[in-house]
Amino acid sequence: MSRLSDLLRQARTIDPQLGKDLEVEIESLKNQRSFGLVFEQHQPEAVELAGRPVRRGDKVRILPPRGDTSRGDQRLWSVERVEGAKDTRVAHLVELGPEEPETQAVLCDDLVVVAEFRDRIFPGLVETGRVERGGDKPFQTVINAENYHALEMLTYTHRHSIDAIYIDPPYNTGARDWKYNNDYVSSEDDYRHSKWLAFMERRLEIAKELLNPDDSVLIVTIDEKEYLRLGMLLEQTFLDATIQMVSIIINHNGATRSKEFSRTDEYAFFCFFGNAGPASLSDPLFGESVTKNSQDVRWEWLMRGGSNSRRADRPNLFYPVYVDEERRMIASVGEPVPLDADPTKISPPPGSRAVWPIRASGEHANWRASHTYLRRLIEQGYARLGAYDKKNDRWSLLYLGKAQIRRIEEGEITVVGRDHAGAVQLEISGAALAKVPSTTWNRQRHNAGEYGTRLVKTFVPGVGFTFPKSLYAVEDALRSVIQDKPDATVLDFFAGSGTTAHAVMRLNKQDGGRRQCISVTNNEVSADEQVTLRKQGLRPGDSEWERLGICDYITKPRLTAAITGQTPDGAPVKGVYKFTDEFPMSEGFEENAAYFTLTYESPLVIRHHRAFERVAPMLWLRAGARGRIVTSLEDEGWDVAEAYGVIENIDQLPDFVARVEEAGTVETVFVVTDSDAAFQTACRDLPGRVTVVRLYESYLHNFTINRRAGA
Repeated sequence: MSRLSDLLRQARTIDPQLGKDLEVEIESLKNQRSFGLVFEQHQPEAVELAGRPVRRGDKVRILPPRGDTSRGDQRLWSVERVEGAKDTRVAHLVELGPEEPETQAVLCDDLVVVAEFRDRIFPGLVETGRVERGGDKPFQTVINAENYHALEMLTYTHRHSIDAIYIDPPYNTGARDWKYNNDYVSSEDDYRHSKWLAFMERRLEIAKELLNPDDSVLIVTIDEKEYLRLGMLLEQTFLDATIQMVSIIINHNGATRSKEFSRTDEYAFFCFFGNAGPASLSDPLFGESVTKNSQDVRWEWLMRGGSNSRRADRPNLFYPVYVDEERRMIASVGEPVPLDADPTKISPPPGSRAVWPIRASGEHANWRASHTYLRRLIEQGYARLGAYDKKNDRWSLLYLGKAQIRRIEEGEITVVGRDHAGAVQLEISGAALAKVPSTTWNRQRHNAGEYGTRLVKTFVPGVGFTFPKSLYAVEDALRSVIQDKPDATVLDFFAGSGTTAHAVMRLNKQDGGRRQCISVTNNEVSADEQVTLRKQGLRPGDSEWERLGICDYITKPRLTAAITGQTPDGAPVKGVYKFTDEFPMSEGFEENAAYFTLTYESPLVIRHHRAFERVAPMLWLRAGARGRIVTSLEDEGWDVAEAYGVIENIDQLPDFVARVEEAGTVETVFVVTDSDAAFQTACRDLPGRVTVVRLYESYLHNFTINRRAGA
């Protein structure tokens, strides 16, 4: 209702009675509720594009003077024209909105371009660095961008192809943890819940287009401030999903709060789409861990109990088993004796003792297996001598039931050796021990302080980051949904310090997977540092400012250090990874990573093939983010990399097709042409395994239609 409140104030200024009448009607409407979660969905949202050159037609804000720490003029202006060159460029502005707009001329250096989310964007990417230690494995990618626009960019590269999204969005605590329209949302803001919901809904709507509808998972973490609203928002946004909430203990000591219970946990919503569901894990994440040593293979008692267990019930199952007590093993198996025979009158073979199915009470019982079947079991090592009961002077006999033998044959139970008597020694496989985790996770490794905050400082010493997730908590969350997907593509568009990508690399090392993570984070500078920097006369876009942003200061250095095993200063990373696999952090990972910054391009420049270098990384992402990026087509007018190829000179199609066939690993081809006939020719001539995409038609069409209600 904030927009209505603003309009109401304007109405009162013009006509007090009209304002009063409108207020009565608005109050009546506010008391009416529709079904479900109600919030203002169309509140505008915009982002400042620091460092983006000012162009004619842009929307801009005028920056406060250098050294001024105020928010400055928040009005939006349209750039009518730009004059001058380099440091003397002047923009002529017209105010947006008022019936009688102001005009003024301002140096371009004192302006910042603003993109509203109702505006179309035509994105590009500029590479800012890379690390290569993983051979031909796909790259982990980090994109420095406002995440809404990065998500829009990904609708071109990854529509319906993401296997898992893990996000840790702002918790809306009122502690200056997130901005809405360039302003921190405080706990006193009457519309902070509405703003947060609108902020989240816009991003979740695009995320829905990225997830594979047939088999994918969305994981969203949250605390008690917004978990109720988030749950309802997820229910309304993802009508076809199966949604569960998991409680994760992140602080066993608890965080003390005034007049509240001590908080030990936070929550994670798991939204399963299509055939997706939780995997069975060797650690159920609650209670005692299940290990191979904590669950023995069950050996059955040979003597029958319960119904039909008397000698008279099954006379053919009453026979002696001869035991060599000195060697502690079964020596042989005798024949059944008649019902009226006295077992004490039957002499055992020399050097052995007869064991009969006789209870401690003296009652004659019977065995569970026939004498011939028991002999086969002994030969196979599936029957053995049990414990000696000194009090009753008797031996127990054990054997494996048919269910256990079947598990051996199916590989759930492994024969790891044999004892001195030839009986098998068994171990339950990890798959057989696996269980689906519960909805409460309680593991010390999920402690956010020890394995989040302190761990980040291990990789980037001297750098602090507010409330990073435990690496192992994120690893367990991802393992529970993509354990059986070694080639999964994971997206985190609130990437922060890069924990999700780090966890993906951990999973890859454990099972040899080739999973890749796309991490999106902005380069926001912390609130306290912003004040200091502004006092020093710095602004967003200045190099001294940008180097302290999240992406450049924490995310990229942390992931580089994780891969190389070296801190930014070149020293070996100290410490050892724990739990699922333990190895020195200084070993790093056999992985590749590439870092990019999102750009905003002109559709005219795109159409005329003058922005290929900035569109090129998007083509590489779409083709699987492996191998090199085709950054230029040079004189031949085509190029073929490991995963994809690009051609603009259709006259060279035969040579291009031959190279694609020779490469063998190319799965995607981009054809730059305005001609339908030329495109169809390329489709016909290229191998059937190749997906052919038309540039720039597909690109421009994607972002021309990519406008959403509420944006």
